[in-house]
Amino acid sequence: MTESEADLLHAAEQILLRDCMREKGFVYEPVPRQPVPDARDFPYVIDDPEWARDHGYGSDIDRKREEISTEGVNERYFRSLPQERRAPAIAAATGARPDGLTARAPDGLTITRSPDGCQSQAERGLYPDLAAWFQARVTVDSLPPLRGGKVIADGEFQGATQKWSACMRTAGYEFQDPAAARAALPPPDQPLPREREVAMAVAEAGCAHTSGLAETAARLDRAYDAELREKYGSDVTTWLRLRGEALPRAGSVVEADAKR
Repeated sequence: MTESEADLLHAAEQILLRDCMREKGFVYEPVPRQPVPDARDFPYVIDDPEWARDHGYGSDIDRKREEISTEGVNERYFRSLPQERRAPAIAAATGARPDGLTARAPDGLTITRSPDGCQSQAERGLYPDLAAWFQARVTVDSLPPLRGGKVIADGEFQGATQKWSACMRTAGYEFQDPAAARAALPPPDQPLPREREVAMAVAEAGCAHTSGLAETAARLDRAYDAELREKYGSDVTTWLRLRGEALPRAGSVVEADAKR
């Protein structure tokens, strides 16, 4: 699925959520799927020198995310409601009961959610078989951390990490692995001086390539991704099918909203 298709599904779900909340007497403003466009995930190591030169370790992006999460229009709206209206507003959004939908995650954990509420109603408007969608989504959302754990534990990754560490040492940084570098960073609201943050991130990205860690991580990530998708193939297939089937519905929702 392309980024534009993922954006379409998200936009339609947000419109349906807004309309449902409006029907229940509350306000909800749709939010973009990627509120900070420059945000990137580097699960193993920063491997993009240009991004590192622009954002360092992303403390600027983290601050923008925090600002959006604390100062967003919907958060302000919910906080502005009188006390007696807040609980009904939350119930309208998430449902009055905490269960009804049940899914089993790959790690065996049981996840429950209310089938009522505007969030479920919005998803049901795109994915009529909400129970199948919920199970598939729980599984697919669980795969990236599982995959990451397998990659990091792989001997090839650990060997490349040792070479990366040696490269960083030559550049003046003593870190056993990229995770240690991140752990050494101060919180986003008290970042390193920008020049220091950028210099360290650029060194990490450069060493990611010269040590072979970037290539090794990418190759292992693809291999374990394929392994997990095969292992949980039924849910992955359902997730892909339901999203594909939802695209025409999403297009109709967005098109109708544009004509209002």
